Amino acid sequence: MTLFEQAWELTGKAEGGYSNNPDDHGGETNWGITALVARRYGYTGSMRDLPRPRAKEIAKKAYWDVMKLDQIAALSEPIAAELFDSGFNSGPMQAVIWLQRTLNALNRDQKDYPDQSEDGRLGPLTISALKTFLKARGADGELVMLRALNGLQLAFLVGIKQETFLFGWILNRVRI
Repeated sequence: MTLFEQAWELTGKAEGGYSNNPDDHGGETNWGITALVARRYGYTGSMRDLPRPRAKEIAKKAYWDVMKLDQIAALSEPIAAELFDSGFNSGPMQAVIWLQRTLNALNRDQKDYPDQSEDGRLGPLTISALKTFLKARGADGELVMLRALNGLQLAFLVGIKQETFLFGWILNRVRI
């Protein structure tokens, strides 16, 4: 099983099947894929009928591939899996911004690597900074990065004020 498949299985447990809850700002979803994302990736059928394998395919393209998580996984599989889950729940740009913000906060005043543009696009500079960070900080660096990413995700989830879902998000998504 690939790392993407493992991450998908974990994230899928938190997402479940079809939902059209009026309290959900994401609107109609199935397997965690919103109607907007499904249409963007070519699905034209009823969201209620979105097959799980098609949802998985969309998730790979819309989240894993967009965030270049194979490259992140080569540096740290746990960080790649965390970014996938965060990006799936809060948007890939948001998850990458959290990574960039954390790298900036932990670069020892740019002694380890330059500050990153917090633009939500994962490019070679961010990947290089993460590689340098992990090398400089070792195993503790990976743990600190995971805690920081989860802390930023938690603050974001509390801030968007979707009380119907908040308890479950914290229980199933924020892993510290």
